[in-house]
Amino acid sequence: MTKERALRPAWLIATWFGCGWVPKAPGTMGSLGAIPLYLLAAQGGRTGVVVAAIGVTAIGIWAASIVARDLGAHDPQIVVVDEVAGILVTMVPMADVSWRAVVVGFVLFRLFDVTKPWPARRLEKLPGGWGIVMDDVAAGVFGALVMAGLRYARVLP
Repeated sequence: MTKERALRPAWLIATWFGCGWVPKAPGTMGSLGAIPLYLLAAQGGRTGVVVAAIGVTAIGIWAASIVARDLGAHDPQIVVVDEVAGILVTMVPMADVSWRAVVVGFVLFRLFDVTKPWPARRLEKLPGGWGIVMDDVAAGVFGALVMAGLRYARVLP
């Protein structure tokens, strides 16, 4: 790995600006690294979060494809942009920003990302960046459904 390669746009995005280089639990670090973007996107309301989620998913597929190809690996651990997309999807139902919702959303997303309920595990088989990112988007959809339920039950704002 050369420094020049690590500074290419696809590598910066795929590793979420270095979060993926953390030696232990890079997925957790990528999920934490998503929170500032969520807080920024949430300033535009739910629409801002949806736009950010779609944008990160699209650019994440591109970036993850390049890094996976460069490394000759199916789903390199250093690629964490998929966690960023998943966290954003998880947080879509939240009308207002609250730290309680951020913590609950983070925990739910990590739970669904690790357990990969159907069809998330199946989506991993998609080629290149599609498989890397879309299983986490599916985990984010599960997280969003629970978040919406918690919001409906008035457990979260």
